[in-house]
Amino acid sequence: MKINNILISQSLNNTYNTPYIKLSQNKNINIDFRSFIEIIEASSSDVRKQKINFSDFTVVLFISKKSVDHYFRLAESMRFKVPISMKYICQTETIAYYLQKYILFRKRKIHIGNKSFKDILPYIEKLHKEKFLLPSSDILKPEIPDMLNKKNIFWKRVILYKTTSSDLSDLKHIPYDILVFFNPAEIKSLFDNFPNFNQKNIKIATFGKNTLDAAYKAGLKIDIKVPTPEFPSMAMALEKYIKKLNTIKY
Repeated sequence: MKINNILISQSLNNTYNTPYIKLSQNKNINIDFRSFIEIIEASSSDVRKQKINFSDFTVVLFISKKSVDHYFRLAESMRFKVPISMKYICQTETIAYYLQKYILFRKRKIHIGNKSFKDILPYIEKLHKEKFLLPSSDILKPEIPDMLNKKNIFWKRVILYKTTSSDLSDLKHIPYDILVFFNPAEIKSLFDNFPNFNQKNIKIATFGKNTLDAAYKAGLKIDIKVPTPEFPSMAMALEKYIKKLNTIKY
């Protein structure tokens, strides 16, 4: 089966999706972008209902770029001027760089993890006398609260946005050779929209362990698993896979 059509389950972003655009051009295939999930922003009143006052906290734990956006969005709408003394702990270097949209590094104290949440625990332990705020969506890995609760610290979680499944009814029979997923919510959206989804010959690509686990749990056969030492990015893995299948003589 040759690969002609791929669906990326996220919206088109000219910067982020550049590798896929190049892949489409180089391999002469069609790649569509469609967000499988929608973000519902929390309001100032939603934050107050959670009994959260941003000024009560001295350290913010960022585990995603979206949490950065929504923290500063709510801070502005609630007229909370984030103090220069605020400390930040970012789960990854990517998140830390993204934080520069809102703050100047030289004026702030930022601690950066490597990959997983457990990587930032040493920084949390070092700052154990501080008060920690964890901005997140309504979906949070259960191990994160478990790890924080085991530390002798003051911390609270605030839900700043929620995810819901997009309406994909117009896709009908899903005319794609490969479906690409980046998080478990996208897998959920697939089956919310198509409860009787039959994979048949459709190839499935997943990014990250949680997405892979969700896909397996949903009964899907996974053909492309990313990241790996050989293929740290989805675009690289897709290129290799397409080259392999599209050079086979049928």
